[in-house]
Amino acid sequence: MTTIAHMCRFLRFAAVGAIGTGAHYALLLVLVEVAGARPLAGSVAGFLLGALVNYLLNRNFVFRSDRQHVEALPRFLAIAAIGLCGNALLMYALVDLTGVHYVLAQVITTCLLLCWHYAANALWTFAAHPGRTDR
Repeated sequence: MTTIAHMCRFLRFAAVGAIGTGAHYALLLVLVEVAGARPLAGSVAGFLLGALVNYLLNRNFVFRSDRQHVEALPRFLAIAAIGLCGNALLMYALVDLTGVHYVLAQVITTCLLLCWHYAANALWTFAAHPGRTDR
C-alpha cells in the first residue's frame, strides 16, 4: 500500500471515527445533561455506542475487510476494550483529578485514542489474510 493510500485510509478512518464520536458524544450529553448521570458513566456508555458504529463502518468502508464477523468482531472488541479502559482512565484523570470540564476532557481523550485505534485495527483486527494483495 502506498503512502498516499495509507493517508487516504487514515482520513476515511478519521471520518468514520467522527460519526462514531458523534454517537458517543450525543449519548454522553443526554445521559449527563438530561438523565443526570455522572460524566464517567455517560462517557463509558457513549464509548460503547460509538464502538458499535465504528465497527460496522470500519469493516465495510475503511478497511473493506474480508474477515468474517466471528473473527473480526472479537478482535475489534478487544481493541475497543483496551480503548475503553484508556478512555475511562483519561476521563477520570482529567475530570476527577484535575477538574477539566468533561466535554474538553472527552475531546482530549478522543484525540489521544485515535492513533491507537487506527494502528491496532489496521494491523490486527482488519488486516488482510496472508497472500491477499488487493488493498
